[in-house]
Amino acid sequence: METPDPYAPCRLCPRRCGVMRRAGSGRGYCGEGAALRLACASIHRGEEPPLTGTGGSGTIFVSGCSLGCIFCQNRQISRGPRGAAGSADQVPSGEALGRIVDAKEFARICLALQNRGAENINIVTGTHAVPALVKAIAAARRDGAALDIPVLWNSSGYEVPETLDLLSDTVEVFLPDLKTLDSAVSERYFNAPDYPDRAVGAIQKMLALRPLRFEKRDQGPDRMVSGVMVRHMVLPGCLESTRHVLRWFAEHCAGRAMLSLMFQYTSISPRGTAPVRRVNKTEYRTVLHWLDECGIEDGYCQDLSPDARWIPDFEQVNPFPTELSIPVWHWRRGFV
Repeated sequence: METPDPYAPCRLCPRRCGVMRRAGSGRGYCGEGAALRLACASIHRGEEPPLTGTGGSGTIFVSGCSLGCIFCQNRQISRGPRGAAGSADQVPSGEALGRIVDAKEFARICLALQNRGAENINIVTGTHAVPALVKAIAAARRDGAALDIPVLWNSSGYEVPETLDLLSDTVEVFLPDLKTLDSAVSERYFNAPDYPDRAVGAIQKMLALRPLRFEKRDQGPDRMVSGVMVRHMVLPGCLESTRHVLRWFAEHCAGRAMLSLMFQYTSISPRGTAPVRRVNKTEYRTVLHWLDECGIEDGYCQDLSPDARWIPDFEQVNPFPTELSIPVWHWRRGFV
C-alpha cells in the first residue's frame, strides 16, 4: 500500500489548504511548494539562557509561513519582499527570500552549526515543511560526524496534532508561541480566528510528547534538552489578552513547561490594523504584577527595551547585530 503524500493535497497546518504542492506551480497558503527553502543559519545568542547556553543556539530559518501576522518581524522570509531578484531556486518572483536545499545540504548546515559550538539545532517556522525537515534531520544524524545535539521546534503554535506526531522521533524541545487566547485578536492580527484552539491543542500535545528535562552544566545555565517552553509576546493595547494567556499557563502548564514573556513588539512598517507603538512602562509593570499574581516562577521575562536590534534583515549575510549572531549559512552566499 502506498504511503499518502503529505504535500498532495497539503493538510500539514490548520489552514488545510489542500493545495497539490508537488505540482510545479503548487503553492500552499504558506507560499511554498514541496521543496525545502531556507533563508539563513547562524549561531544565535538572543534566545533564552537554557537554549543559548555558552555556545549559542544553532538557528535555521525556514522560508514561508502558515500563519500571517500583520506585523511579522521576519516578513522578508515569511511573505516578501515581492519580486526580489534571484535565480528560480532562490527568490522566485512574488515569494519570500530563500534558497532550495536538499537533505544532504541541510545535514551539512546542521553539522556546521554543531562544529561551531551550537547548543542545539533551532528550526524556526518549519510547520509547512515538516516531512522534508524530518528527512533532512535524519540524514544529519546518520552522517559520519553525526548530529548529537538537541533539535528545537520554534513555531507559531499554529499546528495540528497529526503533524506534531511526525516530529515525535525528531524534536527534543518545543518552543511554541501562545500569541493569544482571544479569537477576535487572532483574527485581526494573525489572520486566524481559530488560532486559540489550535495553539492550546498543539501545546497540550507537545507537553504529552516531551517532559521537561535539563542537563546540568559546571559553567553557564543548565541546558534544556527536553520539554516545552511557551513564548508569549505582549501586544500594546491588548493586555487582557496577555492576562488570559498567563492564567491559562498557570492552570495548565505550571511545573510542566517554562514560560518566556517577551516585550519586543515593534511598530516598524506595520501593515493593516497593527498597533503603531511599543509596550509602555505602565503596561510592562501591569504584566509583571499579573505574572506574580498567577504565581508563575519557571521562566524568563524580557526587559522593556527601547531599541529594535532584534528586527532582522535577511538580505544581509548576518541578519542580526554581530553581538547577537554569527552567520554560518546564507541563502545568497551558502556557507560563510
